[in-house]
Amino acid sequence: MELSGAFANRRVLITGALGFIGSNLTRRLIDLGARVLLVDSLIPEYGGNLFNIEGIEDRVLVNISDVRDAHSMRYLVQGQDYLFNLAGQTSHMDSMSDPDADLEINCRAQLSILEACRKYNSSIKVVFASTRQLYGKPDYLPVDEKHLSRPVDVNGINKMAGEWYHILYNNVYGIRACSLRLTNTYGPRMRVKDARQTFLGLWMRMLVEGKPFEVWEGHQLRDFTYVDDAVDAFLMAAASEAANGEIFNLGGDCVISLNELAKLLVEINGDGEFVTRSYPADRKRIDIGDYYADFSRIRSALGWKPVVPLREGLSRTLAFYKEHLPKYL
Repeated sequence: MELSGAFANRRVLITGALGFIGSNLTRRLIDLGARVLLVDSLIPEYGGNLFNIEGIEDRVLVNISDVRDAHSMRYLVQGQDYLFNLAGQTSHMDSMSDPDADLEINCRAQLSILEACRKYNSSIKVVFASTRQLYGKPDYLPVDEKHLSRPVDVNGINKMAGEWYHILYNNVYGIRACSLRLTNTYGPRMRVKDARQTFLGLWMRMLVEGKPFEVWEGHQLRDFTYVDDAVDAFLMAAASEAANGEIFNLGGDCVISLNELAKLLVEINGDGEFVTRSYPADRKRIDIGDYYADFSRIRSALGWKPVVPLREGLSRTLAFYKEHLPKYL
């Protein structure tokens, strides 16, 4: 799909823009000639990092604002051609310990954003960042979009509500919106301070620091999407009218067990070690077991597929943190 024409000189708003996917998406949009407005709360627990836009600061506008502030969002959506709605609370454990905050960010704020679009910019195109967590423990593999939604934690329930608000506003009010259900997205600029965003980031941090990392049980199967591939999917979904009202799974180029992933990381790094442990009890209660996605729907509708092999993506990511780790701690 040719993307440059879709975004050149267009006005683009990204929520959660100083975080992992948002900042990588920003860099691509700048290259495509877009005029990008970045919105992020920079709340420490949620992954925003000003270093993520190092080198392009003078080519973007940054608004430090919280998506829970309806007055700010009402102003910010005006005049925008696209909204990439990436702001969210991503930690499954935090959602269980502080369900009210998760509700406010992943559910109530999403409704408020869509109301701002309906009242002040009904022609905007919205792409929502959803999650595989909606499915819960799979009944079958690979998981397609027809699979029952049965979240195992508060985060999954609130993300499901946020997603369906977008589809509802598309269907009822004509606010062109679609949703991408992300699997384990990884790459440069992801949070590595802790496991709030992804366990893989914490594994990489420990490797770079020369410390052993923990693999819980290790037999679970997963798929992984390199961030550049995820960015492609967001751009394709935004540029295509065929995506309106649709929900799409993303996926990876292969399926791998966590034990094999850990071995691959150590091999790519050249050294390192890991220990295999049982799941902590609090984590085990919300573990989904094996998961990997069927992404044939987005492949047939938009032509998207992952193109960065897992080994290459891991190599690029490790190289990034060997150079920049202090900026992420």
